[in-house]
Amino acid sequence: MARGPGGGEDVGVLQSWTSAQVRAAEEPLLARGVPLMQRASYALAGAVARVLRERRGRLAGAVVVLLVGPGNNGGDTLHAGAYLRARGVGVTALALAPRVHAEGRAALERAGGRVVVLDEAGVAAAAGRAARADVVLDGVLGIGARPGGLAGLAGALVERLSGLLDAADDERPVVVAVDTPSGVGVDDGSADGTVLRADRTVTFGGAKPGLLLPPAAGLTGALEVVDIGLDLTGRPAVARLEDADAAALWPAPVPEAHKYSRGVLGVVAGARRYPGAAVLTTTAAVLAGVGMVRYLGDVGELVVAQRPEVVVGPGRVQAWVFGPGVSPEDASQRRRVAHAFEGVLHRDEPAVVDAGALELLPDRVPPHVVLTPHAGELARLLAARGERVDRTDVEARPLEHARRAHALTGATVLLKGNVTVVAGPDGAAYAQADAPAWLATAGAGDVLAGVLGALLAGHAVTAAQDPTLPAALAAAAALVHGRAAHAANPGGPVAALAVAQSLPATVRALLAGGRADASTGARPAAGGRTGGGRMGG
Repeated sequence: MARGPGGGEDVGVLQSWTSAQVRAAEEPLLARGVPLMQRASYALAGAVARVLRERRGRLAGAVVVLLVGPGNNGGDTLHAGAYLRARGVGVTALALAPRVHAEGRAALERAGGRVVVLDEAGVAAAAGRAARADVVLDGVLGIGARPGGLAGLAGALVERLSGLLDAADDERPVVVAVDTPSGVGVDDGSADGTVLRADRTVTFGGAKPGLLLPPAAGLTGALEVVDIGLDLTGRPAVARLEDADAAALWPAPVPEAHKYSRGVLGVVAGARRYPGAAVLTTTAAVLAGVGMVRYLGDVGELVVAQRPEVVVGPGRVQAWVFGPGVSPEDASQRRRVAHAFEGVLHRDEPAVVDAGALELLPDRVPPHVVLTPHAGELARLLAARGERVDRTDVEARPLEHARRAHALTGATVLLKGNVTVVAGPDGAAYAQADAPAWLATAGAGDVLAGVLGALLAGHAVTAAQDPTLPAALAAAAALVHGRAAHAANPGGPVAALAVAQSLPATVRALLAGGRADASTGARPAAGGRTGGGRMGG
């Protein structure tokens, strides 16, 4: 395979680019007179037209309301409105500033659209008008805006409109964000103030980090990336693996493989108080396809009763998982974790450090050690290293804090959440949104640890040699974990053991180029991907 701009294999990763990178890519094209706004607005109009056809079956007679700010984002929106009006759509622009993009306004008015300059007295009526539309286009702020949510007139309108939409029935309008939902942190995914939740976001040139990162990712809806001809080079800010990417990273056996060449995973997990963690972690590792699992702990009989393939007791190990179900008062398991760390530090054995093992982490570790905390655990890890941070801070800016943990420890960090964030060396960052909300259930983290351990064991040598590979493997594990949860019970509740049991079919479908779940997710439009490959040096 070809090498991607981040130095990895070009397997079609969905990448994102900061606002500065996008503006730098736009400048030479604008200097040559390339009509970027026309390209963006035409594509935006096409996306809205598809929504209207899905909703009404035709364009004529449909109603679209534009929320228009003063910048180029508003210009994109006005030009898109002009294209739609020319095709028989009723278009009204609500201007949230005295002056909006002049050429865009003129184009809309020539096409027969209406522009209403809003004031405080007209907020209630404008919100009602928007709530009755078929589609609302959010073109208030673009990539040049500062994070912090909408304020003033725009904030008042969006608050009123959001209330109406929350109370509406199934006939509520589809909200389409133009480039990004207005008010989110374009580069960091923050969502600190008033933001209009989008059902769909049409973004231009390349995805922006805030569209992939939580909490803003939860306000983005379905993501469509439109190619407008930008040459986006250099290291992407954040990437999201897709199915083909995870398949390329999966350690599928060759004909001459044996259990040792496929990886031996040591697991220090569970205790008599929390035996289920040991069962779930070992089961997930076995069913994810590792060559052999070796269990060390006090509930070996229970583990073997559930998974007779597992070998109990010390011996040859190529990678580790330790920490699931290990409590502070469990002295014997904590001693085993401390001993396992010796192999990690002195024999370059990759490791997943989860739950109860996080507080046993040495001061510095190599990047083939992958930490898998949730937000509260990451806050405690950072606080123990002198940072003033709590869970709320981590949830507000997860990538920032995951990167801080990487800087302080040297480890690759997988921060669990509704969007799983991974941070590693050389700026590597991933944001995976593959799991259903039903996966927020006891034991799910134990299953993820087992899946990631299997991947690290299958790539034990290269994971220790290539510091950027563990981050990519962590993202792949999160993707497969989410896919397996969807497959376990599409659209409904799942138990952690059912997720583990869905792993073989999920991996089989992945390697065959199919899908073993009923999920939907962000997909670039045709031609929408820019670059590709694993991130890192």
